[in-house]
Amino acid sequence: MSETLPASGLLASSWLLIALPLAGAAVLLLGGRRTDRWGHLLGTATVVAAFVVGLLCTVQLAGLEQRSVDVDLFTFLQTGSLDVRAGLLFDPLSAVFVLLITGVGALIHVYSIGYMAHDPARRRFFAYLNLFVAAMLLLVLGDNYVALYVGWEGVGLASYLLIAFWYTRPAAATAAKKAFIMNRVGDVGLALAIFLMFAQLGTVSYAGVFGSVGLLAGGTVTAIGLLLLLGACGKSGQFPLQAWLPDAMEGPTPVSALIHAATMVTAGVYLIARSAPIFDATPAARTVVLVIGALTLMIGAIAGCAYDDIKKVLAYSTVSQIGYMFLAVGLGPVGYAAGIAHLLSHGFFKAGLFLGAGSVMHAMDDETDMRRFGALAGKVPVTFATFGLGYLALIGFPFLSGYYTKDAIIEAAFDRGGVSGWLLGGVAVLGAGLTAFYMTRLMLMTFFGRARWRDGAHPHESPPVMTAPMVLLAVGSVAAGFLLVQVFPLADWLAPVFGEPEEAAHVVAPLTIGVVLTLVMLLGAAAAWLFVGRREVPVTAPARVSPVVRAARNALYADTVNESLFMRPGMWLTRALVFVDNRGVDGVVNGAAAALGGSSSRLGRAQTGFVRSYALGMLGGAVILAGALVAVTAG
Repeated sequence: MSETLPASGLLASSWLLIALPLAGAAVLLLGGRRTDRWGHLLGTATVVAAFVVGLLCTVQLAGLEQRSVDVDLFTFLQTGSLDVRAGLLFDPLSAVFVLLITGVGALIHVYSIGYMAHDPARRRFFAYLNLFVAAMLLLVLGDNYVALYVGWEGVGLASYLLIAFWYTRPAAATAAKKAFIMNRVGDVGLALAIFLMFAQLGTVSYAGVFGSVGLLAGGTVTAIGLLLLLGACGKSGQFPLQAWLPDAMEGPTPVSALIHAATMVTAGVYLIARSAPIFDATPAARTVVLVIGALTLMIGAIAGCAYDDIKKVLAYSTVSQIGYMFLAVGLGPVGYAAGIAHLLSHGFFKAGLFLGAGSVMHAMDDETDMRRFGALAGKVPVTFATFGLGYLALIGFPFLSGYYTKDAIIEAAFDRGGVSGWLLGGVAVLGAGLTAFYMTRLMLMTFFGRARWRDGAHPHESPPVMTAPMVLLAVGSVAAGFLLVQVFPLADWLAPVFGEPEEAAHVVAPLTIGVVLTLVMLLGAAAAWLFVGRREVPVTAPARVSPVVRAARNALYADTVNESLFMRPGMWLTRALVFVDNRGVDGVVNGAAAALGGSSSRLGRAQTGFVRSYALGMLGGAVILAGALVAVTAG
């Protein structure tokens, strides 16, 4: 990590990036119904303004010789030897994420003006969107792990509020709770990693931790790396914490586009990339990142082949594509830039695909079942064109965004060499073929074939306020990969963070990989046409399917595994502890109380209030005492 300089000029005011959407959220939440008429405009304006500030800051950063600027704000926490400053770090990595969050976020805010036009709680929706953007910006701009953690938890809160926005729907409320709880599992890992850093190094700042990581024992570095990975898996929906992400599609579609496609789910990739010096020092933790990425990209791709809900197919696609990003950053210095490049291009085409899915739902009265679609290409031409470009970019069609960025990851995987390199590269190629299959299946079932609409459906194109952001995202889907890899190499921009890119000794020629991937992509698309395109799509899914299809439809039984390994044992442990508490701890306390109460009650009966009884008692005591004295004297 390069040395940082004190901020000056506009960079000294980079705190406005967080303050603008945070102020918007505060006004909309505290202003109440008085802001209903213009709240959506304010919410959109704050994010657009933040994008302008971020763009200007990035331009100023590019003109500096030392491309890493620290903005010191105030003392966040000071007690004993713990001194945490609230500061921002604006460097090439954070700049990339700032532009993604505010740029794509602004387009999604504009889209939401039309999508949520008839929702009575639209003002609250935009307040939550603003809150999310502010928390995400704090996450990527903080100059220490505590600031990152505050943003991390803020993002989790905003995600919960947005997924459960339609909280009167039981499915939405349940999905929000599931997302919140599963993310807390990962958050425990991140918190423990931060505690371990402070215990061993006495600091949680990036500069302090990365500068001292070489002083730590190998086991300690590995433990920190694995705990950070657990946090990343929770936020990015990676194995074994991937089950919450598809269920989160119960929230409004703009939420899916902003949080679960372009920004929040990439926070785990950011965490690993930002912590590169830690993972570079522990090959064991980096290997686990590779395994998690390869395994998750296959889980997401297989599950995506079997679902009929258009948003869930895209959700599993997101799980799979983030698996590619984890695979890339797990490769170390040769893969960091490739992973971030794919993250950026994915932000364009996946956000566009989710917004396109929302436009299809808008046309079909909120229907999500692709078996109820068909023949929509002529009914929603702008949606079809923009969605189609996003589809081609995702499957890696030559010369579109995914073609450049996904190929770079697969090349880096093969360049690892040895059996592991061929295995990882082979898995990535297979995942690309499955991606082409399930996305072509989605296109065929949605836009082609016979109309299978429900009675009363009247498909229609979305208004311009919704289609305009889709067009801009489609442009990014086409051009982003070429620009990031060929014109303005992202590896050069990120060199101050990850070091100068090295010339790779290619195990397989890049041209060969490009040709193979194109052939695999075409085979996947042809298989989708063979199984779906040339046949009549039944309105009801077949009840009898093969065990493989059944497993894919159940997301490879991820929920079942989690319930068996964690939920049920946890419930049993809780019940056992409650039994021990009730019958053991409470039993001893309640038993002693009952014994004393019963004894005092029985003794109380001796208090009759009659003088003769007391006199008789005194006489009896005197006789006993005299007898005892006689016995002692005689002895």
